[in-house]
Amino acid sequence: MPTRENEPFGADHVIPARAGVGFKPEHAPEILSRVRSVSFFEVHAENYMGAGGAPHRILEAIREKYPLSLHGVGLSIGGEGPLDREHLARLKSLNQRYEPGLFSEHLAWSTHDTTFFNDLLPVPYTRETLNRVCDHIDEVQDEVGRQMLLENPSTYVAFAQSTMGEIEFIADVAKRTGCGLLLDVNNVHVSCTNHERSAADYLHDFPMELVQEIHLGGHAPDVDDLGRPLLIDAHDRKVDEQVWRLYEDVITRFGPIPTLVEWDNDVPNWPVLVEEAQAADAILSRAGSTALRKAV
Repeated sequence: MPTRENEPFGADHVIPARAGVGFKPEHAPEILSRVRSVSFFEVHAENYMGAGGAPHRILEAIREKYPLSLHGVGLSIGGEGPLDREHLARLKSLNQRYEPGLFSEHLAWSTHDTTFFNDLLPVPYTRETLNRVCDHIDEVQDEVGRQMLLENPSTYVAFAQSTMGEIEFIADVAKRTGCGLLLDVNNVHVSCTNHERSAADYLHDFPMELVQEIHLGGHAPDVDDLGRPLLIDAHDRKVDEQVWRLYEDVITRFGPIPTLVEWDNDVPNWPVLVEEAQAADAILSRAGSTALRKAV
């Protein structure tokens, strides 16, 4: 496949401050046969850890035309055990192969001993956890040879042993490791609703100067055993109106930031995803126009 050493990629690796979507192989024919309708694609690293085959052939074609954001979901940054060195080596190889503009992982854990859980599980916010997460991120950045972005989690329970708030924890991790941040606005809304807190206050206090990418996605409404609202970070529907309002407030205050619309379950037809990206682009464009008028 093309590399910087021989024939360069057609698309620049830099992620623009516009809207992208998660790449799904079933959309490839439409994406490759039509005029460009989104600015970038995000791919889950774990889907491309084989050496070759159809997944890579398709992704190579996409990468020829679009910049990529590489998003890991299985490294278990918050896990108590050591990082999987083979997994880390594959992440390094993917970064070298596709030269993504951004590379990110979750503040979560998904492994215990030799068991892998198909979920992103929360961590207690303690100094012990902080030290472990920082050590793991240092290891990732040293091995991969580039900065990693850390994504804020969606949570459904709070740990009694936590001695720090989530924002303090995330800010301390970034300060100690030099990692960047990925702000998932839907995760903020989900977590704050579940814990009966203010999402607006959370976003007001978040260290936005460190944010290099934003995620938006859909959530499933439910209720807990006491009849209180419970939101599930399902990624199976359109972005909720409350999330759009939170997002627009963030972009209005801080300016355009690369924004990814996630839709991983019950994936719709390509035009539906494009409409969601266009809605984000409209907000980004308004913010960009406002910033330009102020500069003039």
